[in-house]
Amino acid sequence: MQLSIKNRLIFMNFLQFFIWGSWLITIANYWFETKQWGPAEFGAIFSTLGLSSLFMPTLTGIIADRWINAEKLYGVLHLFGGLILLCIPMVEDPNTFFWVIFAAMICYMPTISLANSVSYSILKSRNLDVVKVFPPIRVWGTVGFIVAMWTTNLTGNKALEGQFYIAGISAILLAVYSFTLPVCPPRKQISKNSTWTEVVGLDAFKLFAKYKMALFFLFSMMLGAALQLTNMYGDLYLSEFKNVPAYADSLVVRYSTIIMSISQVSETLFILAIPFFLKRFGIKQVMLISMFAWVLRFGLFAFGDPAEGLWMIIVSCVVYGMAFDFFNISGSLFVESTTDSRIRSSAQGLFMMMTNGVGAIFGSYTSGILIDKFFKLSNGANDWQNIWLAFAAYSLVVAILFAIFFKHKHNSIEFQDFNH
Repeated sequence: MQLSIKNRLIFMNFLQFFIWGSWLITIANYWFETKQWGPAEFGAIFSTLGLSSLFMPTLTGIIADRWINAEKLYGVLHLFGGLILLCIPMVEDPNTFFWVIFAAMICYMPTISLANSVSYSILKSRNLDVVKVFPPIRVWGTVGFIVAMWTTNLTGNKALEGQFYIAGISAILLAVYSFTLPVCPPRKQISKNSTWTEVVGLDAFKLFAKYKMALFFLFSMMLGAALQLTNMYGDLYLSEFKNVPAYADSLVVRYSTIIMSISQVSETLFILAIPFFLKRFGIKQVMLISMFAWVLRFGLFAFGDPAEGLWMIIVSCVVYGMAFDFFNISGSLFVESTTDSRIRSSAQGLFMMMTNGVGAIFGSYTSGILIDKFFKLSNGANDWQNIWLAFAAYSLVVAILFAIFFKHKHNSIEFQDFNH
C-alpha cells in the first residue's frame, strides 16, 4: 500500500511539472520566431507568473483549509488551466495573449503549493515520515520538467503551438487523475476568534519590521528576478545562433531545449550537496555561493558559442543547479529556523511571494524594457553578449550588497538533523 501511494504521488508530481516544462522555457521561441512580437510585451508575459503568485496560493490555501478538499480543488484548477492552455494557439495579438496566459497562470501557480499540501496530507494520513519520504517523490517533478523540455524539442514544437497542446492535454489528464487520489479534507485550523489578518495570513508581514528579515526578503526579490531572466531568454538565446552561418546547423541550435535541460538535471544533483554545505558553511555563505553562481551563469552565457565556446554554455547550465538550489532551499530553511511557529507557513508563503511574485514581476518587466531600449543591434537582433553581461553585473552587485549588509551567525547545530 505504501509503495502504491508513493508511486501515485510520484506520477502526480511528474505531471505537475511536466505541464510547466512543456512551454515555460520555449515560449520565447514561439513569441519571437513564430509570432514575431516585441521584447517589451514579452516581459509582461513572464510577469503573469509573479502576478498570480501574489494572491492565488494564499487564496487557494485558505479555501483548501476551510471549505474544499485539497485534491478536488487541485483537480478543478488543472482542468480549467488545461482548457485555457489549449486556447493559446488561437490568440493572434500580444495583448490578448497576456490575458490568456495570465488566466492560465491563475489556475496553475497555486497548484504548485497545493501539490505539496496534497502530498503531505496523504503521507501523514498513512503515518509516513514526510521529511524522509517526500523529497524522493518531489524530485520526480524536476524529472517531469526535464522530460517535457525534451518532448517539446524532439517533437519539433519548441517554436510552435504544439507546446501548448502538450501542456494542456497533460493538465487535463492530471485533473482527471487528481479526482482519484485519496481524500484530503479541509483542516479547519482557523478558530472563530481569529482576526481577519490571521485568516488571510497577513501576520507574516510583521516580519518586515525586523531589519534582518526585511533585508532577507529584499534580496529574495532580487534573486527571484535573476531566475526569471534565464527562464525567459535562455532557450531563445541558444536558438538565435541559427542566424550565424557557422552555427546554423549546430547541435546547440537544433537541440537548444535539451541543452537547457542540463540546468534541471544539475538542479536534481545539487540538492544532494545542500546538507553538507549548510552544515559546513551556514546559510549566509551558501546563499552567497548561489549569488556568485548566478554571476557565472550569466557570464559564461555571454562568451559561449556552439563551437569552441560550447563548454561555457554547458558549464553555465551546470552552475544553474547551484544558483537555484542554494538560494531557494537554504532560504526556505532560513525562514523555517528564524520565524515563530505560529506564522511559519505564512512566512514561507511570503518568501515565495517575494521570489516568484514580486521578484518575477520586477525581473520580467524590467528586462523586457531594458533589452528593447538598450540591447538591440543595428539589424534589430538582440545583443546577447551585452544582455548577459548586464545580468551578470546585476547579480554581482546583489551578491556584494548581500555580503556587506546581511548579518547572520552560523550555528552548526542548526542543521544537525537535516539528513535524518
